Amino acid sequence: MIRAFRTVLTAAFLVAGSSALSETNLRILSFQDLEGWEQDDHEAARQVFLNTCSDLDGPDWQSLCAAASGIPDARAFFELLFRPVLIQDGTAGLFTGYFEPELDGSLVPDARFRFPLYKMPPEARKVTTWLTRREIETTGIMEGRGLEIAWVDDPVELFFLQIQGSGRIRLPDGSYIRLGYGGANGRPYRSIGVELVRRGIYGAHQVSAQVIKNWVRRNPEDGVELLRHNGSYVFFRTISGVAPESGPLGAMNRSITAMRTVAVDPGFVPLGAPVWIEKDGETPLRRLMIAQDTGSAIKGAQRADIFFGTGDEAGRAAGKLKDGGRMIVLLPIQRAYAMLPESVM
Repeated sequence: MIRAFRTVLTAAFLVAGSSALSETNLRILSFQDLEGWEQDDHEAARQVFLNTCSDLDGPDWQSLCAAASGIPDARAFFELLFRPVLIQDGTAGLFTGYFEPELDGSLVPDARFRFPLYKMPPEARKVTTWLTRREIETTGIMEGRGLEIAWVDDPVELFFLQIQGSGRIRLPDGSYIRLGYGGANGRPYRSIGVELVRRGIYGAHQVSAQVIKNWVRRNPEDGVELLRHNGSYVFFRTISGVAPESGPLGAMNRSITAMRTVAVDPGFVPLGAPVWIEKDGETPLRRLMIAQDTGSAIKGAQRADIFFGTGDEAGRAAGKLKDGGRMIVLLPIQRAYAMLPESVM
């Protein structure tokens, strides 16, 4: 059984690349090693764990999911059935934040709502690489085909909605439509923040999402060209069956939870697993979260993206976050010990 677990682990690391496997260091900790563990709201974390634990693979995970509601004390549930595992790949820990944008929009265009967001064209699904952002926006290829989902009033916010990959549109009558990722044109993502630094407009320490937005709005013509520097273009789909008060769908196709959901690299951390966050920086954070999402920039054993929620306030908080620290994965006991190198078994 131990060798079987180790085979599964090796396969997971190979997803992240052979170098990740050779450089990975695993260490089982005690719960006493987790700074601030006793002070957290373990019941809040357990409820988020219950949202997705039924989708975890393996009989050990399923047994834990079944037991999750049967142990009255949530802290005791985690301490009895899990072990904290520190997984390191030679790269320092890095925590960033993400959020669900909320834009004003309409289902019909008018003088205010002029900027469309689209469903993916069928021909784009048939190829690996399609037209660039510039070509999509300037050639008229999308017009008159009924591909528009809605129109919004701010092209800059639409650009950042594409970076996030999902969001909500607030309609004039106060209702909402929720958007999910619907595909992309296959072009590589190019950071416009890095481009502003390259041009000497800002220093690397000055760039943030808000700084970029303000610069584009102050320089409308050059701003449009800057946005087109990123050839990647994201299409959307409408999401039904998710209540407005619930979070967007994560990688496990379940609603995610503000400040309890974290995006990880699934090559190192199983989706659905609890993870203990020790984020340093100006506002330290010690909290048990659940790995329920992924991201194209989230690569490595100690790389994580914290979900801050929906709307502008969440966006401002998420945009400021870029801190070090460490992340510890909570794994079923037998699985945790099976991961150790054979030399220490």
